[in-house]
Amino acid sequence: MKSARDFTRVYEKRVRASDDCLLVYAAENGLGQTRFGVSVSRKVGNAVVRASVKRLLREAFRLSQHDLPNGLDLILIPQRRGPEAAGLADFQKSLVELTRRLSRRMASRTS
Repeated sequence: MKSARDFTRVYEKRVRASDDCLLVYAAENGLGQTRFGVSVSRKVGNAVVRASVKRLLREAFRLSQHDLPNGLDLILIPQRRGPEAAGLADFQKSLVELTRRLSRRMASRTS
């Protein structure tokens, strides 16, 4: 996702879940495929650190996209952490768990 309209639509749904690594907002998109966008705050670090985190999140999505539910728009926001930074495996695990939790929550809302 790249457009501000898509990000706004997902934020307005207010369906979110978080853990120590990620905050994930989700909304159904009706496209049959899962898309994502990344929002990294300056609180995470300088431009070099933020770019590195974005690359890690894109790679985590690429590696785990087949384990994610279809038809969702996701916004991935890394959580500010202490001295230890989250790695690729941490982001992958969080992404899969949080997305499944959000998918179940959205399914129960529509039922």
